[in-house]
Amino acid sequence: MRATAVSAPAAPSSGAVYPEDLRARVDAYLESLRFTTEPDVGGLSEAMRYSLLAGGKRIRPVLALATARALGRPVDTVLPLAAALELIHTYSLIHDDLPAMDDDDLRRGRPTCHVAFGEEVAILAGDGLYAEAFSHLLTEQVGTPVNLLAAAAELARATGVAGMVGGQYIDVANRAGPGTEGLRRLHTLKTGRLIAASIACVLILSEADPATIEAFDRYAEELGVLFQIVDDILDVTGSAQELGKTQGSDERLGKRTYVSEFGLDGARTLATESHQRARAALELAAERLPGELDALTQITDFIATRSC
Repeated sequence: MRATAVSAPAAPSSGAVYPEDLRARVDAYLESLRFTTEPDVGGLSEAMRYSLLAGGKRIRPVLALATARALGRPVDTVLPLAAALELIHTYSLIHDDLPAMDDDDLRRGRPTCHVAFGEEVAILAGDGLYAEAFSHLLTEQVGTPVNLLAAAAELARATGVAGMVGGQYIDVANRAGPGTEGLRRLHTLKTGRLIAASIACVLILSEADPATIEAFDRYAEELGVLFQIVDDILDVTGSAQELGKTQGSDERLGKRTYVSEFGLDGARTLATESHQRARAALELAAERLPGELDALTQITDFIATRSC
């Protein structure tokens, strides 16, 4: 799979301030990706692109570009990594929506992949996106071999048993511990690890020192938790039209969420506290960086105040 960067004008901003210029670069780059020229597997490629190009805020790849900007690095230099992050995120959404998992029919305002193409193709589309993510990262991302392999290893850990997939298991098997700490651990793995990797992989590729990586780890972990708390709130307060997915699916599936555990007001309080911790951690980490922090700040505030 080979792709080239394509320039595009920034999309108009709506709602909370968001680095739309970075999202536009990500969208244009993803549009340029082609997975195969073989007609026999053209239907699989179509299903992969159907889900990949369905839209969204592209928070994970935009985080990668914003981190590059904060490091004083041209953002286009990490577009292959950013694309890999979004391929993996899209794979996880396809599999989350399957009847054996969350059984959702709507994603990003359109029928889910298994509804549009069938369960068998959807499973393979998710598998294909995950594999192509690493293929693209390892063949298109510029970096020293040592740093590139380290970034790939970090991304694999973040999405495997010690990360996203492990968190999914804890969720579906109802193995999360009690109280806030149990939910925090669950969502640090299920949601937070990929968000954190979006930042960490850029730091690794840029040869950031260990102290800088550690400082950003604290910010990234809190950002992932904040994202999940707000997501749980929106699952209760949002509409399917606003969210682009089925409203109330967590309650329908009997999942433990911050709202089910602490009530709507309690979850909002936790979100406010998490937002404050994320901003404080970002300010501490930012002291170590030479570039512009506006995009990272905008993403942090957008996650805290988003309505979809």
